[in-house]
Amino acid sequence: MEKSRTEKLNEYAARIKAGETLTPEEIADRDRLRQEFIAEFRKNFRQQLDNTVVQYPDGTKKSLKKN
Repeated sequence: MEKSRTEKLNEYAARIKAGETLTPEEIADRDRLRQEFIAEFRKNFRQQLDNTVVQYPDGTKKSLKKN
């Protein structure tokens, strides 16, 4: 996710925490950015798991790739 998108999400969060109310357009933008963030997180996490190998005490190795 681009840094500017993350900064925008953080800006919305700070404004809400400060007690401000977001406009309906800002709420829609925030929700869209959240969905993009979650999708990117899941993609990156899946890639990390796909490249992870567990080695058992008997020496065998098993990939965590999803079948």
